[in-house]
Amino acid sequence: MKKIIFFFISITLISCGAGKKSTENVNEKKVGFAAEINADDLKEHLYIFASDILEGRKTGEKGQKMAANYLTAYYKNLGLKAPKGHDDYLQIIPKEFFKEASKASSENVVAFIQGSELPDEILVISAHYDHLGKKGEEVYNGADDDGSGTTALMEIAQAFQVAVKKGFRPKRSILFLHLTGEEEGLFGSKYYTSHPIYPLNNTVANLNIDMVGRVDEKHKNNPNYIYLIGADKLSSELHKLSEETNKRYSQLKLDYTYNDEKDPNRFYYRSDHYNFAKNNIPVIFYFNGVHEDYHKPTDTPDKINYEILAKRAQLVFYTAWEIVNREKKLVVDKK
Repeated sequence: MKKIIFFFISITLISCGAGKKSTENVNEKKVGFAAEINADDLKEHLYIFASDILEGRKTGEKGQKMAANYLTAYYKNLGLKAPKGHDDYLQIIPKEFFKEASKASSENVVAFIQGSELPDEILVISAHYDHLGKKGEEVYNGADDDGSGTTALMEIAQAFQVAVKKGFRPKRSILFLHLTGEEEGLFGSKYYTSHPIYPLNNTVANLNIDMVGRVDEKHKNNPNYIYLIGADKLSSELHKLSEETNKRYSQLKLDYTYNDEKDPNRFYYRSDHYNFAKNNIPVIFYFNGVHEDYHKPTDTPDKINYEILAKRAQLVFYTAWEIVNREKKLVVDKK
């Protein structure tokens, strides 16, 4: 059973032995590791992460700091390492970077798994963990936006760490990046891409998870779907890999409605993946679409579909596994 971190409980640091490299086919093991991502654990995390105690996680404020502490405690407990120079799992963003958007400094939360064969090539998997805070006495819990993506990222990291401890370390490295300041203007990803922990030239792709726990009106009769945005914008190989991975393992309906350049919502430009795409890094944005509780205090954890959240998170895991274990780096063949 996986241990869920609760606030203000001291935890034991688990060692992170990689084990011996297996001669078995690593790709045939990922289904078992994906099973580490399950609805019960996602629900337990999210009921904490989107609780009133975190006060809506507004950038620079008390609730966001508590959320960052929750994430760092989680990664310490898993035994994931922090990137070199960020031993507290935090990338500090000074107040001045936010201009007028935040009254205080804030933090991206970062955890890292080093690759076995191509450690200098990095896959970044991201989700923003901030939300809108409180307005008067009302808490904007942000369960879907983006508590769902945050907890999905936590579970994906757990699955990869289990694989590492059983001797299946990925060929390439993975940075698990929890971003702050998204609601104020993508500030966390702007800061990371302008102050990268690992060179952007070595970043092979960004998989960004923002709102993946709900079902929109269009799909209410068939919730087995996910919107994909950006997969074909820079790399034809990434799009093909994504499609083939879903067909083989997840069988979700991949809806590309919002990937259309003519779509008026312009979601491609509205979440953190875009700051990676601007730097010529292939991206996929995973998204469930908008709903009636978007940016309202009614975005609460009781409205999340945890089974479909788990399935979507597993798809991201499978896709990430394929990217980090393929023989060649993804090509960038589009502008």
